[in-house]
Amino acid sequence: MTANPSDSSASPAAAGDPLMIGARRFSSRLLLGTGKYRDFEQTRLAIDASGAEIITVAIRRTNIGQNANEPSLLDTVPASRFTLLPNTAGCYSADDAVRTLRLARELLDDHTLVKLEVLGDPHNLYPNMPETLKAAETLVREGFEVMVYCSDDPIQARVLESIGCVAVMPLASLIGSGMGILNPWNLQLILEKATVPVIVDAGVGTASDAAIAMELGCAGVLMNTAVAAARDPILMAGAMRKAVEAGREAFLAGRMPRKLYSASPSSPTGGIIGSASVAT
Repeated sequence: MTANPSDSSASPAAAGDPLMIGARRFSSRLLLGTGKYRDFEQTRLAIDASGAEIITVAIRRTNIGQNANEPSLLDTVPASRFTLLPNTAGCYSADDAVRTLRLARELLDDHTLVKLEVLGDPHNLYPNMPETLKAAETLVREGFEVMVYCSDDPIQARVLESIGCVAVMPLASLIGSGMGILNPWNLQLILEKATVPVIVDAGVGTASDAAIAMELGCAGVLMNTAVAAARDPILMAGAMRKAVEAGREAFLAGRMPRKLYSASPSSPTGGIIGSASVAT
């Protein structure tokens, strides 16, 4: 399961600024889900427009071979070209999540990179953190490389990292809400201490949300509904690609300091006609 080679349309910073997840190297920092599209063809068109290399697959909702008589996502999104990220969407206990990812490993030829999410409530889809921690411990012990959906609690994020998760994925807001980043301060607290990638997962609604996440210093953004539920998913996928790249470059460049009530002209004032410094 290897990532795509970077192409000529990649961000100028991408070649020298890869996303590292464990020992894996990626040029795209946008991770894309495969749910809620009209069909597999639209899914693939959106993926291509996004430039994403890591593609999430909900094992309980998407056929990747477990249902032999149904169309398989792998026919449209082959594991030979993309890094598939099986996830445990729809799981409400550690046992269910672990069982689901063991199945994914079998279906994907011993694939170990996975996304863990254990939900606590079917209405708001907020993570159940005690069950998430329990599942993470089991999966890491069994050799999985765990990217984990979690609350935006900096203490819980640190515990997940100490367990051995290869990436922590705090929510920006509730899954599918499109509300954007509601608590950037908590994300900054997580970013200050994390030594593994911090990837915003859930709540992104439009391109500016993705850009803000990247400007804060997040390593990447995972999204699904923001693209799949857009009026034009293909166009939105392209917009998200640009937003993630622009946000990352802005973070690397370093923004100017904020100066409340301190105007500073963008052009130098020396030598202006009529100024005292101009020789007569």
